[in-house]
Amino acid sequence: MPRLRQVSRKEATPEVRAMYDRLFEGRDPVAEPGTATGTPGNWWTVFALVPDVFRHAVEGFALYMNPKRHLDPKLRELGQTRAGFARGSQFVFSQHCKAMRANGLPEEKIAAIPSWTTAEVFSPLERAVLAYTDDLVLAGGRVSDGTFEALRESLSDEEILELTYIVCTYELHATMCRALRLEYDDVDERIVEIAAPEGSGGRDIGRDIGGASEDDSA
Repeated sequence: MPRLRQVSRKEATPEVRAMYDRLFEGRDPVAEPGTATGTPGNWWTVFALVPDVFRHAVEGFALYMNPKRHLDPKLRELGQTRAGFARGSQFVFSQHCKAMRANGLPEEKIAAIPSWTTAEVFSPLERAVLAYTDDLVLAGGRVSDGTFEALRESLSDEEILELTYIVCTYELHATMCRALRLEYDDVDERIVEIAAPEGSGGRDIGRDIGGASEDDSA
C-alpha cells in the first residue's frame, strides 16, 4: 500500500473527480483500484491529496505530449524510460517501455535500455540521448562536454532544453514513486540483514575467513 492516504472519489475535488472518471470509468479508485494499463492507479489517488500539485503534475504530462514540442517523441521516450531504469523505478520504467512501443520503437531497443552502453541497436544520436540521461540522473547533471557536443550535432537548443526538462521531470516522478511506494514501486527494501542460524551468536565471519584465532590481538 502507498505510504500516504488515498483520496476516494467522494472526497475528491471536481477536477480530480473528472480525471478519476476518465481513468477509472466512474469507479471509486480507492475501493476498486485498477487502470486500463493494469496499474493499481494509486499515483492518482495519492497526488489528489493536494489538488494543485495534482493539477501541476497533470499539466506536465500535457506539456510533454503537446504537438508544439520540438523534440522527437522517440527520443523523449528513450530519455524517460532510461530515467526510470536509472533511478530504479519499476513504475516509470514499465510505463515508458509501453510508451516506447506506442511511439514506434522496436522491441530490440526497448529490451536494450538497461544495457544500452554495450548494445549495438542504437543510433549515434540515440546513444547521445541515453548518455545525457545518465549524466542527468546518475551524475546529478554533471554532463561532460563530449556528451553535450554529441547532442548538439543533431539537436537544436530548443530540443535539448525540452529533453533536459522532461528527463529531470521523470527523475522526480521516479523518485517520488519510490519514496511513497506508489504503483509498481510498492516494494520492501531488499537490502536487509539475513539472520544467521540459531546458536551462531556473535560469530565474526571475517575472522573465520582470515584464519585468525580469538586470541590474536588486533
